[in-house]
Amino acid sequence: MIVVTTEQVEGREVAEVLGMVRGNAVRARGIGYDFMAGIKNITGGAVSEYSSLLRDTREEATQQMIAEAEGVGADAIVATRYNTSSVGQGFSEIFAYGTAVTLK
Repeated sequence: MIVVTTEQVEGREVAEVLGMVRGNAVRARGIGYDFMAGIKNITGGAVSEYSSLLRDTREEATQQMIAEAEGVGADAIVATRYNTSSVGQGFSEIFAYGTAVTLK
């Protein structure tokens, strides 16, 4: 599946727009993440524990979006976007969405 943030796939022409596809994932931080982040808050530096948590969550949301696009027969997803929000204390959601298309 081709997934791009642009309105078109370079070098290809859109044959048909199939509609919006989406995926979302919600993950909890957990006490281990908070403990390590607290230490980094004192010593400074990147909080790799949160980075990996959000990366995994983003990948899960992307895979759900791709599965939905495959379900409608898409060749690609254009205009892909991501939103992040907090869902309750200690929970983060990543929402991925884009436009499913077929290509010529």
